[in-house]
Amino acid sequence: MLAETMCSAVSAAGLGIAAVTAYRRRFLTAARITAYALVPVGLVLTGVVQWVSGLVFEPAVWAGFGLLALAWLILAGARAVERRRVGRATGASAAGDAVAPAASAPSLGAGARTRPAARQEPSAAAPGEDFSDIEAILKKHGI
Repeated sequence: MLAETMCSAVSAAGLGIAAVTAYRRRFLTAARITAYALVPVGLVLTGVVQWVSGLVFEPAVWAGFGLLALAWLILAGARAVERRRVGRATGASAAGDAVAPAASAPSLGAGARTRPAARQEPSAAAPGEDFSDIEAILKKHGI
């Protein structure tokens, strides 16, 4: 009941602001404000406000949200511990069981690290050609 009253008051205030705005001859703005002002009343009439207020003010709903949060924390904690254990077990077994420990290191020769030849930009290749086109355009227009 309180939520419906508050929504009605907000709508009434919005319609009042829309009326003042229309009086100032800002009709498009007044139409937008009117549309926004009618939304709370529409939500009350469709029953959305009653459903939301029942959801928010119900202690059993909050207990359910608390249990969901607790379940999520337990799952996240168990997953973090599992990752830690798997990471330690894999690291310890890989160091002791490897046939050739240095085989996983990359073997790059001297030629593997050479950089490709730098490409020259077309503007740096022939600066005179670019300006000749511009000069021809300027001469054509008499400048």
